[in-house]
Amino acid sequence: MLETSARLLRLLSLMQARQDWTGTELARELGITARTVRRDMDRLRELGYPVTTVRGVQGGYRLGVGRTLPPLLLDDDEAVAVALGLQVGATTRAAGLEDAAAGAFTKLREILPPRLRGRVDALRYATESGARQEPTVPSRLLEELAESCHRRERLRFDYCTHDGERQRRETEPHRLVNMGQRWYLLGWDVLRDDWRTYRVDRLMPRTPTGPRFHPRELPSGGATELVSRGVTAALSQVRASVRFHTPASAIVNRVAKYGQVVEAEGPDTCVLCCGGDSVETLAMWLGTFGVPFEVLDPPQLRDQCLVMADRYRAAAQGPESC
Repeated sequence: MLETSARLLRLLSLMQARQDWTGTELARELGITARTVRRDMDRLRELGYPVTTVRGVQGGYRLGVGRTLPPLLLDDDEAVAVALGLQVGATTRAAGLEDAAAGAFTKLREILPPRLRGRVDALRYATESGARQEPTVPSRLLEELAESCHRRERLRFDYCTHDGERQRRETEPHRLVNMGQRWYLLGWDVLRDDWRTYRVDRLMPRTPTGPRFHPRELPSGGATELVSRGVTAALSQVRASVRFHTPASAIVNRVAKYGQVVEAEGPDTCVLCCGGDSVETLAMWLGTFGVPFEVLDPPQLRDQCLVMADRYRAAAQGPESC
């Protein structure tokens, strides 16, 4: 009986790891006959697992989708990975999913053997998430947006802009992207005829949804890069042009992810067109490149660099200079 039970668990683990198996493959993996495989499949069906038989020359067995959730077999590393994922999910900014993830984590931890519980607890107590001040997004809203993306249905919604203005939008939704502890919707804005990024916590869907649409091809870089550029542009209240006395190749890798543009002037100089939320932030950021630069525009940024220079000069001279 013990041998049969252990074999059934091994068989179930194989069936969950891959969609289709032939009887010959399973017999070889388990070291049994094809007749024993058929008997074991009948036992799994009796236990409530929806095992279907695939007919034909390449036929075999498939673990289907049932009405109830059957037990899931995980190896040691898979169990730890799921537990860690649930721990991260319990700190997401999706109302409803946080409690569900925390509850699932507690249930999983209770059934783990001591050796795995120790690994999970070590990860749990040695890691933490930073403070999150961003608005929480209702999980139902995320589900509605995801369904519209999947069904390829236009979305109509009211949107609150960064300036507090309420606008009516109509969009072909493409992807939900989580960045910087916030949720964003990437879509093709029908009225503006361009890709746009929307903060999910600022939109209020209208019903019913619009007509079906044919998905558009994304520009190079994919959804995450488009959202990153959109977020950077939204935060760039101040635009600047800066000349660096270094080759463009030394700068481009540091700024490409922010959607900033670098143009080579020569072998040893380049011009960066960038943006930030204030001249103070830009002045501090430009100083981190570690190479000589000069501000071409705006004048306010040049003035701020002088302020920063005086501040750092006084700091370097010691307490008596203050």
